Amino acid sequence: MTDYFEVHARDGAARIGELRLSDSVTTPAVADDVLADAGSLWAAERELPDGSDDALTVLPHRSLPAGSADEVRESFAVDYPAVEFPSAAVVTADTADDYGADAYILSDAQGFVGHARAFRDNVIEAKENLPADTALMLSGVATPRNVSLLVFAGVDLVDETLARARGLEGFYLTSDGEYFLEDLDELPCACEACRTPASEFTRADATDHNANALRAELARVRRRVRDGRLRDYVEGQARHDQWLTALFRRFDQQYSFMEQRVPVIRDSELTAASEESIDRVEIQRFADRVTKRYRNRFDNPLVLLPCSAKKPYSESQSHRQFQEAVQYRAHMVSMTSPIGVVPQELELTYPAQHYDSVVTGDWSEDEKSFVAAVLRRYLERNDYPRIIAHVPPGAYTDIVERVADDLGLDVEFTVSEHPTTTESIGNLMRTLDGEPKFTREEREHNVVKAIADYQLGPDAGDALFADVELEMTSRFPKLQVWNDAGVQLATMVPQYGVLSFTLEGATVWRDSDAPTKTVEIDGFVPHGSVLAPGVVDADSDIRPGDEVVVEGPKAFAIGRAEMGGRELVESTRGVGVEIRHVEER
Repeated sequence: MTDYFEVHARDGAARIGELRLSDSVTTPAVADDVLADAGSLWAAERELPDGSDDALTVLPHRSLPAGSADEVRESFAVDYPAVEFPSAAVVTADTADDYGADAYILSDAQGFVGHARAFRDNVIEAKENLPADTALMLSGVATPRNVSLLVFAGVDLVDETLARARGLEGFYLTSDGEYFLEDLDELPCACEACRTPASEFTRADATDHNANALRAELARVRRRVRDGRLRDYVEGQARHDQWLTALFRRFDQQYSFMEQRVPVIRDSELTAASEESIDRVEIQRFADRVTKRYRNRFDNPLVLLPCSAKKPYSESQSHRQFQEAVQYRAHMVSMTSPIGVVPQELELTYPAQHYDSVVTGDWSEDEKSFVAAVLRRYLERNDYPRIIAHVPPGAYTDIVERVADDLGLDVEFTVSEHPTTTESIGNLMRTLDGEPKFTREEREHNVVKAIADYQLGPDAGDALFADVELEMTSRFPKLQVWNDAGVQLATMVPQYGVLSFTLEGATVWRDSDAPTKTVEIDGFVPHGSVLAPGVVDADSDIRPGDEVVVEGPKAFAIGRAEMGGRELVESTRGVGVEIRHVEER
């Protein structure tokens, strides 16, 4: 349990927190100014300090280097006492546990920084063993160049030790590298330490500059976390050092660790600007849900289309031409890198309308392989009477042909030179001659059910809405779902492309066969939000941003999770669920 650390915002494993001292510290941050070390037990026995609300006191400890044998760790383990002041305990990844501290310092961090696999494994093991609402600190490892990756991995606190040491060694650090002082003709910084002319700049000045650069970089990182865009920044930062690139890729390989922490919806744009963008949790999650949860409900042919720069696709000039040609006679699915495939019902669903990618006209082999794999899985799950590919020559055609050959499918191609030429549009229209039309109402019903599938689980749309009369009021995309008794069940939120339930809809959801995400609370009636201490239990598959049913002895409510399932259960501070509707029992 922590009394002095609280998480306020999350961006994957990265967090904005508050170290609640007499003068609060916003994390991720440098801790030098507020750290009070009670000393090492290797040198002598130490009295338990009195502590203070002014500082984070490091309890008497025994640090162990990386690679220490298990029996050594066990023999010299410290039994940390419970204290009433802000405290930090020194641990290793495998000795990490809940000692009642507010922060935990990995003693062997200097031994695994620089080794991508070891860093990833140690940080993840520590995060899994420590309480979710405590701060993680690494000492003697942070530089302006690597600190964004440290925060991306889940580190909350660092110190200036390494940055200042490098200055004394004659190195000038920046967010993208380091330089010998003798090689600098001018100082590429405007901090207070760098106001000295380069010819007079000393190693002592370099230590101050390096510390300033570290703090400036952390301020930049905090802004990125608040905006939900740290990943975009880190994709560029990782390029400045080989081990950072390797570390970045190692964390992408650890999908389950990151996926638990990455929200299912965001307001911010997703920038896909590098090869690694394909490995983003948001993109992999979308592809996984489209190919495992989504099910096509149209009986019409499939028309595969290229994506458009404008989002959502249906508002682009090219897709309006496609819609006029199709005239509700086919199910339209867009192919795109790096998302994969986007059925028309999910074009608003995050991240389908929120991403922006680099457009060069040329696709890498990795991009083609990924989109082909997603398309293959999609077509294995969904049967169509006909498949029409209205895609331009080149990468799109290559992908479709690969998948068609693999699955033994017949595909009709309708594009001549470019999808929007008069000839191509005419080909598409003629290819669909004689095909029956579906109605706008059928499309809207299928949109609601498809979003339910995607958001909640396979066949959730039918489980929720098969036995009710869906009546759509207001125009697409803000669809409202009502039953035949005139009671509203849900609203489609255009901003995210998800369903937002009413209390009546939450009751239908809870009583249906659709997978339910439930937060159990104590005996109170929440108003506005449920704070973490009031949570008794929560489903482990809850992710930040998920729609959740909230139940307790005195209340039934519906809202949106601000934390993942594990954090909801373990946290002792912070907002767990934002409540939309509640009724007292």
